[in-house]
Amino acid sequence: MGSTTIPVLLVTANVGSIFEDPTEMLKIWTEEFLSTVSKLDPKFIALHCQEVGGKNYELSMRHVEHFVKLLMSSNELRLFDKVRVFLDEDYSSAENFTALGNLYFVHHSLDNILIWDFKDSIFIPVQGKEIHSGNIEAVVTKEKSKFPQDFFPECKWSRKGFMRTRWSLNGTVLDLVNIHLFHDASNFIAMESFPSVYCRNRRRALQHTLQRFHDDAYENAPYFLFGDFNFRTDTDGVVKKLTDGLKTTRVQNNKNNEFMKLQFTTDDSKLVLTVGKKEFNHSDHQAVFLNPTTEWLKSFDKELEAFEDTLTEYPVTFPPSYPFEENICHATSYMQTRCPAWCDRVLMSKTAKELVDKESIVDYGLMGGKTCMGDHKPVYLRMEVKQNSGSIVTENDSVKVTDLKVKKVEDITTPTTVTRYIYIQNIDSPVKIFRETAV
Repeated sequence: MGSTTIPVLLVTANVGSIFEDPTEMLKIWTEEFLSTVSKLDPKFIALHCQEVGGKNYELSMRHVEHFVKLLMSSNELRLFDKVRVFLDEDYSSAENFTALGNLYFVHHSLDNILIWDFKDSIFIPVQGKEIHSGNIEAVVTKEKSKFPQDFFPECKWSRKGFMRTRWSLNGTVLDLVNIHLFHDASNFIAMESFPSVYCRNRRRALQHTLQRFHDDAYENAPYFLFGDFNFRTDTDGVVKKLTDGLKTTRVQNNKNNEFMKLQFTTDDSKLVLTVGKKEFNHSDHQAVFLNPTTEWLKSFDKELEAFEDTLTEYPVTFPPSYPFEENICHATSYMQTRCPAWCDRVLMSKTAKELVDKESIVDYGLMGGKTCMGDHKPVYLRMEVKQNSGSIVTENDSVKVTDLKVKKVEDITTPTTVTRYIYIQNIDSPVKIFRETAV
């Protein structure tokens, strides 16, 4: 698309399960990711990870550093000379820990790249490679928040929240938000109604996040919101669709007579579907759910409908991203624990979609279709973003600043330093910020 657009790759990946078997899985996962990068040839990469360090993060967090090194030392990313990594790893802080990881890689051909300082409300130049890990509460170039405790099921803390960065990419301002919403704990409760109690809880948390963006001092930047939304299908509707005309049997535990599962059978007693608290097993499971189009199942993917006035998404033509087998020998098979669903998504505000060049090819897909990537397959969006197209509204000393964007970049070289002056155009006059580097 020439010099008027920037090839951008956005990736969301719940990486929790790859840290359960780091010796084998980290290498497989990174190779598949890097292969996708080579194929799509972006110049700006945003990788949003959830469950960094895995479920047993006290034991597995030490493998995260190796994961980052595998990416940064790779041949595929050797020309990406500007890197920003934010890893929320301080699991000792229950009120702050989200296990989110935001990784950004900028190609050397992009010069005019700025990142937002949320403390001083100003863009600063992006140069070199920075990794922020462990306790990152004081890092000013990101905004991170855990959902309020009363949002959590049974008010029990878990690793759910969001982490946001703001960028100016050759004059185009946009927010990139990593988010992790609540899961479905029980298939029985999920199939009671739609929206289920889990769906309503996710909706509440997402509404809370979007409202926060609208109300805070950094409002009105176009944003891309990509993470593990844990969106599920209308489980009640799916079960009814799969079991129409079948006989239902409730299976009890012989010891305490506790309800354990539902079984749906044909008139000649052939078992078709079994649903338990953590079991969702169809007799023809893979064929039913891994059909390349899965059009029938997509009609039950309804959670985003509640946000249709705020969020948008490119057409989903790939199979559900969750729950895949974690065994490398069964990389293309779904686990028979949950109804497969499009948990992992790349969503955007309608103003963000306007930043995408309409003449270019947009690729929205599933990564590692034939490779074991853990229980979640990463989801990516590859697009061409227009330059000099972003704007934000913010407060600066009680003065409203509108259409904030980069006006020009000027390098002045002395015998010992290069001073880069970046002029940010506000409503009245250019604001100049600078950074000195040694020659």
